[in-house]
Amino acid sequence: MTDEIKLPIQMIEIESDFIGQRIDNFLIARLRGVPKSVIYRVLRKGEVRVNKKRIKPEYKLQADDVVRVPPITVSAAPEAISVKLSLVKDLEQHILFEDNDLIVLNKPSGMAVHGGSGLQFGVIEALRALRPQAKHLELVHRLDRDTSGCLMIAKKRSVLTHLHAQLRDKVVEKKYWALVAGDWDNRIRKVTEPLKKNTLQSGERVVKVDATEGKPSETRFRILQRYQEGTLVEAFPVTGRTHQIRVHTACKGHPIACDDKYGDNAFSSQMNKLGLNRLFLHAFSLSFLHPGTETTMRFEAPLDGQLSQAMSKLTRK
Repeated sequence: MTDEIKLPIQMIEIESDFIGQRIDNFLIARLRGVPKSVIYRVLRKGEVRVNKKRIKPEYKLQADDVVRVPPITVSAAPEAISVKLSLVKDLEQHILFEDNDLIVLNKPSGMAVHGGSGLQFGVIEALRALRPQAKHLELVHRLDRDTSGCLMIAKKRSVLTHLHAQLRDKVVEKKYWALVAGDWDNRIRKVTEPLKKNTLQSGERVVKVDATEGKPSETRFRILQRYQEGTLVEAFPVTGRTHQIRVHTACKGHPIACDDKYGDNAFSSQMNKLGLNRLFLHAFSLSFLHPGTETTMRFEAPLDGQLSQAMSKLTRK
């Protein structure tokens, strides 16, 4: 059973970075280890007060607010992540850009973006250990555990909000490289099959094309290089559904190399012989407007050794 600790009453003065945030979202982020149902229950009962008054979950925090959080039971925090762990230490080498507002990371394949499902830690927990002075580190978006490449992390809530707005307004542009099976048809420039996500009892997520219940989805493609063994394509996801690129390539008969969910065993086995033992999906480039300077930023994440070595063994057409 998970150890639990009871926190005493907290009186929290709201810093400028949290002005405008809903009280429920503020508490969910602050009280890690407390179920959302508990947070909404104490809000509903009026046990959370702002400036000594009862408030609703949708209340937006204002300058100089003082929030009273009642005594609450939380899951005991796991042991601190050691910055000496090689996985954590190595992340420093993967940082492509960092300033006072954000970090752009070339995420390694095999590392989840956050802990959970039996994982003690992911990228965000590791970065919090490496940057203890950055108190508000949050993921701006996500990458599958096996996908490598450009990942944005905000250092301030205001930056997170700004970048989320850019994602909604399609200002952020993410381009992926994928090695797929077969000879990609030149006419496939856009895939729009609707996608439905199913979560299995184990917690595993599986996505299928579903014309009736699927959500609208769009990925644009262009061919980068044809090989005897397959095709290197660039994928530009217009929407951001779970496993979108992986399912959109597979549904057209061109699954991604070494995809253990939607892949082709014969193709993956052929790639294994070339030394490829990871999903060949890489978030190669990322562009966005810097929230502070409003200038366009563009980053490219180098391929890791395994991807570049596998590519060097392919036969160009």
